[in-house]
Amino acid sequence: MAMGTISITTSCTMQLVDITSLVQKAIGSQDISEGVCYLFNPHTTAGLTINEGADPAVKDDILAGLLKIVPLQLAYKHLEGNSPAHIMASLMGAALTVFISNKTVMLGTWQKIFFCEFDGPRSRNIHWRIIPANL
Repeated sequence: MAMGTISITTSCTMQLVDITSLVQKAIGSQDISEGVCYLFNPHTTAGLTINEGADPAVKDDILAGLLKIVPLQLAYKHLEGNSPAHIMASLMGAALTVFISNKTVMLGTWQKIFFCEFDGPRSRNIHWRIIPANL
């Protein structure tokens, strides 16, 4: 079993950051070729998702869709003023699980792993843990 942290710095209030290569680097640095990698985001105004990474317009469409679902201007009660970010983070989720085969993250042809920032810009962390298949 191995674990660690991936650090990310976002540059916008809302953005999807492709972290696939960072996850792959973490996997590649371990002496585990088959297993499962768990990713956990400990932030309440950010999320994780797997989606298409080939066309950058998809990221824009996801953010536009979320803004349609979660209006920025509503009579939110949370005094900090970032309730939409909390709701969007809940919609995306805080954790992902990916399979590892031959020291490589197993994703579909068009899939990428995204960190979803909804309250940036900020410095963030994603925790990972790899469980070998032979346990």
